[in-house]
Amino acid sequence: MSKPIVKEEFVVNFPQPTSFYNMENMNNLNKFVRAKHNENGNKPEKDSYLQNSTFEKYDVIIKEENEYNNEPMLILDDKIKCKEELEMKEEPIDFTGEKPYQCSQCDKASSTNSTLINHQRTHSGEKSYQCSQCDKASSTNSSLINHQRIHTGEKPYRCSQCDKAFQHNCDLICHQRIHTGEKSYLCSQCDKAFSKKKYLIRHQTTHTGEKAYRCIQCDKVFSQKSNLIIHQKIHTGEKPYQCSQCDKDFSTNSTLINHQRTHSGKKPYQCSQCDKAFSRKSGLIYHKRIHTGDKPYQCSQCDKAFSLKSGIIYHKIKHTGEKPYHCSQCDKAFSQKRHLTIHQKIHTGEKPYQCSQCDKAFSQKSNLIRHKRIHTGEKPYLCSQCDKAFSHKNNLINHQTTHTGEKPYQCSQSDKAFSQKSVLIHH
Repeated sequence: MSKPIVKEEFVVNFPQPTSFYNMENMNNLNKFVRAKHNENGNKPEKDSYLQNSTFEKYDVIIKEENEYNNEPMLILDDKIKCKEELEMKEEPIDFTGEKPYQCSQCDKASSTNSTLINHQRTHSGEKSYQCSQCDKASSTNSSLINHQRIHTGEKPYRCSQCDKAFQHNCDLICHQRIHTGEKSYLCSQCDKAFSKKKYLIRHQTTHTGEKAYRCIQCDKVFSQKSNLIIHQKIHTGEKPYQCSQCDKDFSTNSTLINHQRTHSGKKPYQCSQCDKAFSRKSGLIYHKRIHTGDKPYQCSQCDKAFSLKSGIIYHKIKHTGEKPYHCSQCDKAFSQKRHLTIHQKIHTGEKPYQCSQCDKAFSQKSNLIRHKRIHTGEKPYLCSQCDKAFSHKNNLINHQTTHTGEKPYQCSQSDKAFSQKSVLIHH
């Protein structure tokens, strides 16, 4: 354990660390701290330094010198912890177990008067500690100190295993679980475990189906507050995140970060089973399903399953026949938005995809990719029944009918059928 910054008024004589729980040494603590304060002319309220903390609120080290009886000394460094971390302990340790300070407005009891005073501010709404740099007020001095780090940028809690630093100790502790792999929060309904309580709470909604966050402008509901906040920006049109390299704006910081990788070319998410890398974590997750064959999205009307949620959404439209995407310049309608976008380029004549080896340009990226194979000679589509290879998937499908004898293209005016659409048209 790294040596903490020692606050002199929190130095106390203990024969052994285990006797920290002992009332006799508790009295020594009271006497010693009061003596230290009185040396400086201060008269603090009894027990005010304890703040009804859990034992984990202090980092403990042994010091060899003791001005009283030369026994080892415990040095306690007061570290403010976040609510989440304190909840890791079911019951705060008050050394005696006694909680004589009872709140008059609820059933909460405290071991110290100062802790009771802090608690009572939750009822009164009193916020006595005012930030000098903004209009934020806090109910406790420790909350104000934490808040002021937003203005100063101070990050005193540094990870010993990487270069990250944090404003709060609880954030450092949560971060360190990345290095240790610790996942203390277990789901009671499945075998999943999480490093943070908020991740567990978010996960549990998958079991309950609970969607507590409702948009007041439409009827959409969400299981996570963060998703509701993101959704609401659709209504407001708010896009506060600006790309510094182009004129694009984004509604979320994560979307901006993903976009910026199109400029940098950075692909930090590497597949462990092949050499593919992705700019987004979601891209890697979807790609891995190629290796695993996982298709979690099952159609309820047929036996088809899909690896992507978008796949099942588009597929279901085939059952309903719905075509919600209408062209504003003609009477065509489409089941998918991307098909409408492609179609609209017929009207605009736009061909943004330019071949770097000749003067051809294309309205669709997929057409450019296929065209480039003329230059490279690449034929990625291999027939499994012979040694033929093709540059286009459609050509492979047409070829495979020579092995199967299948003739899916039927003439409507005669009884003739053909294996290829081009032959039917010629007929």
